[in-house]
Amino acid sequence: MDNAKYLKTIVIDKLIENEATVYEDVTIDESRLNLFLNGEKAISMMCIPMDQDAHAIGFLMSENVITSIDDIEELIVSEDGLRVDVKAKIDENSLQNLYKEKTLVSGCGGGITGNIEGSLEIPFNQTAFKVKPETISDEIKIFYRESELYNLTGCVHKAMVYLLDGTTVTAEDIGRHNAIDKAVGKCKIKRLDTTKSILFVSGRLSSEMVTKAVMHRIPIIVSRTAPTYLGVQTAHKHGITLIGFARGRKMNLYTHGGRIDV
Repeated sequence: MDNAKYLKTIVIDKLIENEATVYEDVTIDESRLNLFLNGEKAISMMCIPMDQDAHAIGFLMSENVITSIDDIEELIVSEDGLRVDVKAKIDENSLQNLYKEKTLVSGCGGGITGNIEGSLEIPFNQTAFKVKPETISDEIKIFYRESELYNLTGCVHKAMVYLLDGTTVTAEDIGRHNAIDKAVGKCKIKRLDTTKSILFVSGRLSSEMVTKAVMHRIPIIVSRTAPTYLGVQTAHKHGITLIGFARGRKMNLYTHGGRIDV
């Protein structure tokens, strides 16, 4: 992947032990992505202009505006990469709820969601899918080690879906919510089954991060940092195994720990 086009070079003063040196550094070039749905502008999102088709699909499915990849008749990304046009069968109630609520979530990048508590009725996740703790420990090491844009800039988040057969699907963005939408969107485009998978995310496990796992029927979500109280409550209510502080061979199981095969 050519990540150079997403980077901008800047000049900074680097201070080391009270001595300043002029230093050339790189940072992410974030852009405004405009999403049009059936000819009408639906929303604008600040993001890295990569994987825009997956971003659009993941976001719309996370918000229940579309329920299946098969609902999409056409998806076009503009030549400059800053506009996505989607023609699809949509759930008008969910779309109007998104416009009505527009809750500013705590995910980095200032994400918007219409999935406020109680706005959607999602069945409790009762899957018997289990995973060894060693799998989580091994995969989270890979998750953080193989993050090219983060290693270059230090200012992006990452999401990874680990599937039953060991396949992984990853995405990076300035916002955790965007990264999740992109990773899951890639899975939907490839028609991969996420009902027996693990979602690895960077950063804290707040309620809207957990809600995305709920919407896509992903039974386990993992981070090496902490969850919020509402994140724990959301996971408990919907049958999601929530794991935080996954570092080395240690991890905290906050909800539904029976899926971890010990």
